Amino acid sequence: MASAQVPPAGIVELDFKLGSVCLLFSSTLFCGFALLWLLRGTGKCGLYSESRYRALDLLGCWAAGVFLASSLLNMVPNHVAGMTETFSNLGVTLRFPVPEFILAMGFLLVLVIEQVVLAHREQSSIHMAEKQALLVGSSVQPHDQCHPQYSHQYSRTVHSRSEAPRGKCFGGDAEVSSLSTVRVFVLVFSLSLCSVFEGLAVGLQEAGVKGLDLSLSLLFRKGLTALCLAIKLTQDQLRRVAVTTCLLLFSATCPLGAVLGIGLRQTHTAPQYQLACSTLQGLAAGSFLYVTAMEVLPYALSSGGQRITKVTLLLTGFTAVTVLLLCLN
Repeated sequence: MASAQVPPAGIVELDFKLGSVCLLFSSTLFCGFALLWLLRGTGKCGLYSESRYRALDLLGCWAAGVFLASSLLNMVPNHVAGMTETFSNLGVTLRFPVPEFILAMGFLLVLVIEQVVLAHREQSSIHMAEKQALLVGSSVQPHDQCHPQYSHQYSRTVHSRSEAPRGKCFGGDAEVSSLSTVRVFVLVFSLSLCSVFEGLAVGLQEAGVKGLDLSLSLLFRKGLTALCLAIKLTQDQLRRVAVTTCLLLFSATCPLGAVLGIGLRQTHTAPQYQLACSTLQGLAAGSFLYVTAMEVLPYALSSGGQRITKVTLLLTGFTAVTVLLLCLN
């Protein structure tokens, strides 16, 4: 009777990693689309019920706590540790806080991009106003606006818009909408880039107990982050196509990084390559920190009412990530 052939250890390890990649992609995708399935049937503009809007607003506070903890407790420490290890392998002694400087550059990069976009929009608005002032019928509009009845209706409209929930579309300020859109896509890009490097670490890790713990930790954290990302994208009233594309991109980046790590494990990884990866990871972490501080947190806490509940949910999200990092790392 022929003895059963035992597959080589390398093939078993490869099958395990490919299975982990598939599980990581499917679970992240499921967590991201779970909220969209619950909210199916609602439109882009003004079709949210009041109770559903309030629930989404509270979930946004919880998501803000998750993003804050992910930035301060996961992304920033990983970048600092990776950069320090890279310079140590290169035999370089740092006398300047290079990891923190790269984080600051990522933080300021988004700030500069936002200001350039706003400056371009303001310049376009000035040119449009000058062009409208040269039109023959342009003098009618200011005359109508000075009418007492028009002024009364205009003040009532502005007052009603200021009191309306942010989640509903009332044709608000275009500059604020453009700024929020830039920050949302920076959020998706920075999360995706950091996710690639986290997947890269899984691909480079040897199979075993430590590799299994790293995969489980990443599995839970990516699912939690995908859910919070779906909450944020839904709050910003993006089209379903845009939300679906962002979630698919985020779900695919970590498995892509793991596949790259599996391929790179067969070759010698140069310290210069590690330095480039650590730099990109730091820029992404700084960008994510900026968006969290300037977009996610202010958006979650700006509306009035239920202040204590919102702060409690924010701390709950922060605690959830903290416990996850303590248990699985």
